[in-house]
Amino acid sequence: MATVEPRDVTAVLQPGFVGTDVPPWVRSAHAEGLVSVCLYGDNVWPAGGVAEVCAALRRELPGVLVAADEEGGDVTRLHYPGGSTSVGNAALGRLDDPALTRRVAAGIGAELAALGVGLDLAPVVDVNSSPRNPVIGVRSFGDDPGLVARHAAAWVEGLQGTGIAACAKHFPGHGDTVADSHHDLPRVDAPPEVLRERELVPFRAAVAAGVACVMTSHIVVSALDADRPATFSPTVLGVLRDELGFEGVVVSDALDMAGASSGTGIPEAAVRALAAGVDLLCLGSATGPELFDAVRAAVATAVADGRLPAARLAEAAARVRALAERWAAPAPVGGSPGPLPVEAVTPALTLSAEARTFAVDPAPLAVVQVRGASNLAVGSVAWGPAALGVTVAEDEVPAGARVAVVGRSVDAGHPAHAVVDRLRARGHRVVLVECGWPRAAVDVVTWGASPVLAHALLAALGAPSPRQRASTP
Repeated sequence: MATVEPRDVTAVLQPGFVGTDVPPWVRSAHAEGLVSVCLYGDNVWPAGGVAEVCAALRRELPGVLVAADEEGGDVTRLHYPGGSTSVGNAALGRLDDPALTRRVAAGIGAELAALGVGLDLAPVVDVNSSPRNPVIGVRSFGDDPGLVARHAAAWVEGLQGTGIAACAKHFPGHGDTVADSHHDLPRVDAPPEVLRERELVPFRAAVAAGVACVMTSHIVVSALDADRPATFSPTVLGVLRDELGFEGVVVSDALDMAGASSGTGIPEAAVRALAAGVDLLCLGSATGPELFDAVRAAVATAVADGRLPAARLAEAAARVRALAERWAAPAPVGGSPGPLPVEAVTPALTLSAEARTFAVDPAPLAVVQVRGASNLAVGSVAWGPAALGVTVAEDEVPAGARVAVVGRSVDAGHPAHAVVDRLRARGHRVVLVECGWPRAAVDVVTWGASPVLAHALLAALGAPSPRQRASTP
């Protein structure tokens, strides 16, 4: 029976917790070897509070590596739930200026450093080759591997230049999927040569740029391993280590997602991920003491029984500790570049010929935003023009106004189409705006739903915009 080192078991776990106070069980785990915790929307009050919870973590868990999903654009934790001040990846890809991408990432890094968050679980470097992808979409820089690769490298360089560790995700590529791994187990059935020419290209660029971490995806990539999701596949992770030459920390996507643990439970998923080659196990947003202890017990039992080699656990723990030693205490960065000005963002938008003539129509503009569901990666974050407080209800549109009807994931069955039809029947000139990745014919695509893109939308449509928010969380 192998000897189990309890502090190694604890070191490879990255729990989340609910609320803005550090729970007693997290403090106890830190005393027993906990190296990293992850922040989620559950840690922020409706009116803010991320600074308070970060201060509590620094005060009560000295030396801990705090992680967060701060992608910019639609996915934000620093600006949850009001919406990010940063333009997202798809818009940056449309602008295709790596220096601009580097600046945006440096701005995010400056914010994270000010709060003491040392690991950013970003950037997304998936190639969004499926326009119906329900979870990646505008979180991707685009659908061209070369474009995604150069912006992945720029983002990593910009972020890590501020002293914050980056994490390229979701290996080996979540872009060619039509299912959300939060709810299902997606598959990518592309042949090996397509994987290497498409999915792996941005990850190769991120590794070459020195990315500190790579996050696995809970998807089956049949050309590499037809039976196991990437997080649990030594074959897939072998490609990352041996073919791409990555020597940093492999982080799992959250193990509370259905694609990881719906059939086994989180403790067993944790064991399988470690055995496959994952170093740091992201447990999810509401871990709790019972689940945390259950995962620790499962890992310890697997080592004792020989299912998980003690050397594999020790290797993972050593990598995680080295990551924390280097990145856990970022120094505040002076001179943050701040959010991009609107005039730098508006060229990213796509406008039809009708939208361009609509923009110079002298009639007053009304904006109607049609509510739509968001995925769990985004959460309940304000989006589109509604985040700026400039929208009106459909029945409040004044006579004679031209109207922008705004939606997200506007496919053929989206309710925004009915709103457009009703407003046109009342005599209004109407354009349809997509704030996500386009799935159907629309008049305007903003390539993201963050408030900074809402400002750009208003500018593109020839309307005055409210004052843009400052970049402090």
